Amino acid sequence: MATNHILIPRITHYHQLPYYFHSPFRQNLAMAFCSPLFSPVNFAVVPKHTKPNYRRNFTISAIPPLSTAITSPLDGTTLAVLGGSSVAALAAILSITDPERRRQLQAEEVGGGDKEVVREYFNNNGFDRWKKIYGDTDDVNKVQLDIRLGHSKTVENVMKMLTEEGSLKGVTVCDAGCGTGCLSIPLAKEGAIVSASDISASMVAEAQKQAQEELLKAKDDLAPTPVMPKFEVKDLESLDGKYDTVVCLDVMIHYPQSKADGMIAHLASLAENRLILSFAPKTFYYDLLKRIGELFPGPSKATRAYLHAEADVEKALQKAGWKIRKRGLIATQFYFAKLIEAVPA
Repeated sequence: MATNHILIPRITHYHQLPYYFHSPFRQNLAMAFCSPLFSPVNFAVVPKHTKPNYRRNFTISAIPPLSTAITSPLDGTTLAVLGGSSVAALAAILSITDPERRRQLQAEEVGGGDKEVVREYFNNNGFDRWKKIYGDTDDVNKVQLDIRLGHSKTVENVMKMLTEEGSLKGVTVCDAGCGTGCLSIPLAKEGAIVSASDISASMVAEAQKQAQEELLKAKDDLAPTPVMPKFEVKDLESLDGKYDTVVCLDVMIHYPQSKADGMIAHLASLAENRLILSFAPKTFYYDLLKRIGELFPGPSKATRAYLHAEADVEKALQKAGWKIRKRGLIATQFYFAKLIEAVPA
């Protein structure tokens, strides 16, 4: 079966960037770097199941040559406009920074590696920050608001993927890395039987609270009562059982590719019919943008961010006996994500 390609208009994710931009200077710096990286490009697409002469235009993001850079990276007080020929100089500047050392110190503080850092972060400062981003409060800055938009577009497109082939009533879904329940709750409203988990106990408690509020509010005499999702505190490696569909959004950014391969294989072993993943794409420009952010870590600590090449993710799926059926890119200024749906090969 040929792979179907989905072009999702102006909607992707690289959600570690907000960790670095929490002062007016850092937000302006972020805008200076990100704004010139995107310009609209129209693609004509012939939708499936339509007549050949029917064409629809989608707008996605394209990246022109890099046009801005930092000339004083250590104190971040000077911005200069550079041409594409200065990319090599910028790369040399970035090479003298040592974000890895900061990550090592974080791991030592919590007595473990990446997983312990992630758990500690999302149970404390990270929970407060991401609860605001995933919520509807006005107490967010421009960067956080932009990321909220990107993440909501990811959830919206996952719901479209899941519902376009029929009702979700009675369908079992594993929401791996559920956060505050942004996907679990709409799935339950559609009648799915949801098993949701997160490494953070704080996130799980918030997801349970919001699910009770949302699902009880949605109850009426004419519609059946939605089944409350089952929320658990678990890391991905501890998940078990069998589900019609497994969804894992915005979690692979915490896994290096060597560990992501095993994680993808494990999630695929839990799914019977569909596996949906989102991940921060590894390209030259996104990797450069990530390194720029690491020059300005700010006062709050963040988790390590890993980007993934789509080819590596596809290879891991193939090794597990799965193939990609649909793929798309969701992108705002500060949120970049590849979204893929895989099925058994």
